[in-house]
Amino acid sequence: MMDWLRDNMWAAWLTIAAVLGLAELASLDFTLLMLAAGALTAAGVAAFFPGLLWLQIVIALVTAGAMLGAIRPMIVRKIHHGQELKTGSAHVIGRTGTVVKEIHPDGGGSIRLGGELWTARPYDELSTIAPGTRVEVMSIDGATAVVYPVNDPLPQVDSPKPQDPPQS
Repeated sequence: MMDWLRDNMWAAWLTIAAVLGLAELASLDFTLLMLAAGALTAAGVAAFFPGLLWLQIVIALVTAGAMLGAIRPMIVRKIHHGQELKTGSAHVIGRTGTVVKEIHPDGGGSIRLGGELWTARPYDELSTIAPGTRVEVMSIDGATAVVYPVNDPLPQVDSPKPQDPPQS
C-alpha cells in the first residue's frame, strides 16, 4: 500500500483536492476552495517530481497561502459588496412609467411599467393624471402603484450676468 501511494502521490493530492472542493460546497466560505487549489497544485508537482514529497508540501502550502491572502479577499469583497437585490414590489419603486388609463383620486387608473400593466392611484390624492403622462412610482400599496407625474425639466432661465467692475 505504501509503495503504491509513494508511486501515485499525485492521485492522493487529487483526492485531497476533490474532498476539499466538495466540503467547500457545504461551507461556501472560499477557505476550503483555496486549500483545494493548493492540493491541486501539489498534484501537478507530484506528477513531475514523484519522489519529492517535501517539495509537494511546500508548493501546496505556498499556493494555498497565496490564494488565501490574495484571491479569497477579492472574491469575498465582490460577493458581499455587490449590488443589493430588490425583490417583490420594491423593484418598481422609483421607476417611471406611462399612464394608460386616466388616474383618478378614487382609483381605477392604470400605468404601463416596463412592459407590465399596473393599477395606479395618484400620490397627492387630489389630482387626475391624463393618459400619456410619464409618472414615477413613489410607493406600492397592495397591488396598486402610487404615482406622481414626472414634470418636464424647467426651462433654462438666463441668469443676470455679473457686472464688470468699474474701470477707472
